[in-house]
Amino acid sequence: QVQLVESGGGLVQPGGSLRLSCAASGSIISRYAMGWYRQAPGKQRELVARITGSNTNYADSVKGRFTISRDNAKNTVWLQMNSLKPEDTAVYYCNTYPSAGSWGQGTQVTVSS
Repeated sequence: QVQLVESGGGLVQPGGSLRLSCAASGSIISRYAMGWYRQAPGKQRELVARITGSNTNYADSVKGRFTISRDNAKNTVWLQMNSLKPEDTAVYYCNTYPSAGSWGQGTQVTVSS
């Protein structure tokens, strides 16, 4: 059973930054495209960024502000989030892209003054 553990969330003021980490058991990160997803209260889970090899893609809402990266040797994927906005408030999850299997607990990001 692959485990994905997200961390790095917290409370930040608008305009601030956070760096999320996703640690995976096994070698899933080196074998699959990976994505960061988020789910805001009352909304469906959405993909915000994905990385396939060295290619990256972003949702329009985060383009230019978020950066996804990976280290296959460390089985870790990161999401650097800059210029955060209140509408970025959500629980953030990582998973393969397309998503498969069970989801981790996620990490809460709250952007508020």
